[in-house]
Order: sequence, then C-alpha cells, then structure tokens
Amino acid sequence: MARPKLKPEKPKRRPISDKVFKIGALLAGVYVLIMVALLVFQLVAESYPIWEEDGLSFIAKTDWNAVEGRESFGALPYIIGTLVTAGLAMAIGVPLSLGIAMFISDAPAKIGGPLGFLVELLAAVPSVIYGLWGLFVFRIYFKDWVEKPLHDAFGDSIWLFSDTPFGLDILTASVILAIMIIPTVSAVSREVMKAVPQQQKEAAYMLGATKWEMFKLAVFPYSKTGLIGASILGLGRAVGETMAVTMLIGNATGLNAIPGSLFDSSQTMSSIIANEFNEASLGTLHLPAIIGVALVLLLIAIAINVVAHILVTRMLKVKEGAINN
Repeated sequence: MARPKLKPEKPKRRPISDKVFKIGALLAGVYVLIMVALLVFQLVAESYPIWEEDGLSFIAKTDWNAVEGRESFGALPYIIGTLVTAGLAMAIGVPLSLGIAMFISDAPAKIGGPLGFLVELLAAVPSVIYGLWGLFVFRIYFKDWVEKPLHDAFGDSIWLFSDTPFGLDILTASVILAIMIIPTVSAVSREVMKAVPQQQKEAAYMLGATKWEMFKLAVFPYSKTGLIGASILGLGRAVGETMAVTMLIGNATGLNAIPGSLFDSSQTMSSIIANEFNEASLGTLHLPAIIGVALVLLLIAIAINVVAHILVTRMLKVKEGAINN
C-alpha cells in the first residue's frame, strides 16, 4: 500500500516584531553614520578658511595670535599637549585599572560585586566636578607632597622635573585624567577577564601556579586583545576630556603650550576650544582656526574608538562559549 505523500512544510514566517526590530536597528545604524558624516562635513565647511589660508601647515605651525591684521594660527602645540596628557594618564591609569579588574574578577561575589559597582560609579561623576575638586583640593596637596619633592630631588638632573611646580600643569591634569579613565578601562577589562574559560585558570592552579602566575600564564595571553581595546577606549576618553583639563592644565598658548617638563603649563585641543570659542569673532580666521582644531580632534577620537571597537570585538569572538563558563 502506497504511503500518502507528505506535503512540504511551508517555511515559518518571521514574527512582525522581528521585522520591525530589524528595520529599526538598520535605521538607527544609518542615522549614526549620517550624523557623523554631517558633523565632519560641517566642521570642514566652517574651518575651510583656515585650510585655504594655511593648508596642512596649520597642523604643523606653533603660532596662536588672534590680533586682527596679525593673525597666525597653528594646532601643533595643542596636539602635543593632548597626546602628552593622554599618554601620561594612560601610563598612570591603565596599570591601576588592570589591578582593580584582576582583583574584582577573582574576588568572591560578595566583595567583587559591590566594589565593581563603586568603581563604575566614578564614571557617573561629571567632569566639571573632577575639575573643581582638582583645582581647589587635589592640586594643593599634590603640589606640596609630590611635585615639590620631585623638583627638589631631581630638578637639577632630570629635565622632566626642572621647572618650578605650581600645581596647574601637565602632571596634575594627567593624574586627574587617569582617575577619570579608571572606571572605563577597569569595567571593560573585568568583562574580558571573565570571558577567559575557567578551565584555563584551574589548569594553571593544578600546575602549582600562584595567583599572579595564573593571571600571567592563563588570563593575559587569552585576553590581551581585549585589554588593549579597553586601554584604547580609556585613551579616547582622555583625548576628548575638556572641563577638568581646562581647569588644571594652565592654559598656555602658542609655543609656550609645548611642555618642556612635567611642571609646565600647556593646553589641549579640547581646552583651547573651550577657552576661546566664545571670544572668536566672525569674519576673522580665529573662529575657523578653532573649528579646524575641533576637526582634528574629532578625527583622532574617531580613529581611536574604531581601533578599540575592532580589538574588543575580535577578543569577544575568539571563543564565544567562554563567556558562559
């Protein structure tokens, strides 16, 4: 007896909610791209007079003179100030952040959970609060207890500590920046370390490794790409910070903004924008120069965040199943 032919099953239709979600996510992604493109276009259009006047030499010049008839502008001192403060903040903040992430990721849940929450609360503090605290409290103690002893001990032999400390300088601003990037770097680093398979950690302990050796042999090799990505995310925060740096860096201009020691005043790209945007006059090169600095800052920030996103994504896709272990 012949068996009745089974009708082929019709493919199940996706729920309307899936289609709506897909279209909404696509529109959101396109919206972000359009906004970034419009932002870049607007900055290029508004800063066009300075590029037409100086070309790419605007990036390499060191002058900053807004007097009408003698106008001369260059972004190099502020690019250097931005990179120096961000680099010092990374050198101070990243090791502390990794240490915090190591402790929290390996601590019992009763300790690690609340401590991680407290560290992440630092990210909720507005930058102007950090700046005011640094200006009226931290700067005084840091100058008396750190900068002056360093100057007295090494000022005659090491150029980094040669100038007389005043508290409003590269070093003070960098330390405050380091405190501000700790929540970002430590939070991402903690999640990356948790993605390491538990079997690797147990294998290291079974071989007689200490806790430090376990991190060195089992955790860091597996998570190094993600840790680099976390550090670059912190760098993006340090590069774009404005108010706290503006209050603490001393706000030198022109050639004087290129620091000769850690105790020199300087200025970053974001701080020069905050300090002089309201004073710039229409019809002069002053406003296009400030917007040109903003364009350079935006391009640097975009590049940093793109690299960080790629590195973190690569790390989390290495072994997806490790996240659930």
